[in-house]
Amino acid sequence: MKIGIISDTHGGLMDFSRAVEYLSECEKIIHLGDVLNHGPRNGLPPYYDPKTIAAGLSKTNKFIYIQGNCDSEVDEMVTGKNIHEKERLIEVDGFRIYAVHGHKGSEEERIKKAKELKADILLYGHTHIKKLEKIDGVLVCNPGSTTFPKDGSKSIAFYEDGVLNLVDLEQNEIIISEEL
Repeated sequence: MKIGIISDTHGGLMDFSRAVEYLSECEKIIHLGDVLNHGPRNGLPPYYDPKTIAAGLSKTNKFIYIQGNCDSEVDEMVTGKNIHEKERLIEVDGFRIYAVHGHKGSEEERIKKAKELKADILLYGHTHIKKLEKIDGVLVCNPGSTTFPKDGSKSIAFYEDGVLNLVDLEQNEIIISEEL
């Protein structure tokens, strides 16, 4: 099974579209939050068009959502999707994935919770900084941001056949891979 992982799209239509196109062969895409709203700490992204993104999301069941700190009830209303879950435990290919947005608690606390849930993978966003590394027996992945990267490049991730891959969207290439 191939699963896409994105976060912090913040209503940037072109960046969101590029990420979804790259992940088009995925059976599901986990969105780790901050889907439509740019938030009060960010300026408007280029090609800011949350209405068009919401219309597209309303027509697909490909996404699994985690609520981010910029997501609201109106996002659910316009997409017709469940965007209010603050955390999820997802099973893929016999692996357990613990997914949260990441704006509450520390990475250490999230890893501890992932271990308590017997999760193999911890996914979180919020920081807009990509990360992929094994910590204390848990594969930790932050796909970064498609729209407002704080580490120099727009990015996403995907899981396939027991391997998690981090992708630089601007270079259109895998930059880090980790086996489970």
